[in-house]
Amino acid sequence: MTDISYPATSFRIVRDRLGEPAPDALAGAVVALGNFDGVHRGHRAVIAAAQARAHALGRPAAAMTFEPHPRAVFDPETPEFRLSSLDGKVRLLAATGLDGAIVMGFDKALASLSAADFVAKILVERYKVAGVAAGFDFQFGKNRAGTTEFLTKEGGRLGFTVDIAPPLLDAGERVSSGAVRSALTRGEVEHAWRLLGYPWFQSGIVVHGASRGRDLGYPTANIQLDPNCKLRHGVYAVRVGVDGRRYDGVANFGRRPMFDTGVVLLEAFLFDFKGDLYGKTLDVAFYAFLRPELKFRSTADLVDRMNEDSKTARQILAGAGNAFPQLADVGVLKQG
Repeated sequence: MTDISYPATSFRIVRDRLGEPAPDALAGAVVALGNFDGVHRGHRAVIAAAQARAHALGRPAAAMTFEPHPRAVFDPETPEFRLSSLDGKVRLLAATGLDGAIVMGFDKALASLSAADFVAKILVERYKVAGVAAGFDFQFGKNRAGTTEFLTKEGGRLGFTVDIAPPLLDAGERVSSGAVRSALTRGEVEHAWRLLGYPWFQSGIVVHGASRGRDLGYPTANIQLDPNCKLRHGVYAVRVGVDGRRYDGVANFGRRPMFDTGVVLLEAFLFDFKGDLYGKTLDVAFYAFLRPELKFRSTADLVDRMNEDSKTARQILAGAGNAFPQLADVGVLKQG
């Protein structure tokens, strides 16, 4: 168990939608543009560029992100494996030291704006940006016609600075949300950790289960993740944040072949924890894939393997130092 010190923050959150009155908060900021799913190392390079420019200009720095993910509007029939929920994304953004986040409601009205109108109506008229920062491949506006070259040209014409972050490579692989998703679908959480810059995590409220784990000597906290989560099913070494503390543990994500009810659950066993977790929100960070789900001949064999898994997880987590996602203590319902 480890105590957590969440950073104090004056982070401002603006929930905005085209057609509503323009908010006053964060006007005149330098804005980092992007969806920021996962807030990985590449995203952080864009954020750092915005912060450096904001410091030079004496302005606040903010992120502008879009909810729901544009793919949910353009292709609603294709499930989107999100690396972070809106709440998780905002907590990650706040922990970077940004002054705030603008959460733009993404709908057909916003999607229909031309690139020129997005710059003029959103960036200039609505937020009076002092500058923007974006990744090298950022596209915006109707039919994604807006490019970084166009953005730079418009910045020069309309009087705001533009900083473009180049691609970030890790061992020859471009750091991207897609690369992180691919790693997680293979169960390669250490690879995802390297790309993200922190152990990937998911948050959820503990729900009641069948209490089989308790009967086996392994009481678990059960969490239902987004049904579109494509993390490989199996057993993982995890670290869990709850009530301002962290606990090492082991977790199973999947259908539990010994007791399959058709429901996919994340079941986490917290080492050295005693108490009631029902109804609490847990942050579960993933450190190593231990094994795939297996169906054992007996519950005794299952318990033996759970003992082995726990021993292995303790060893792995002992070597992980204090690594844990930096998550600021803010909520998405707080309005700027």
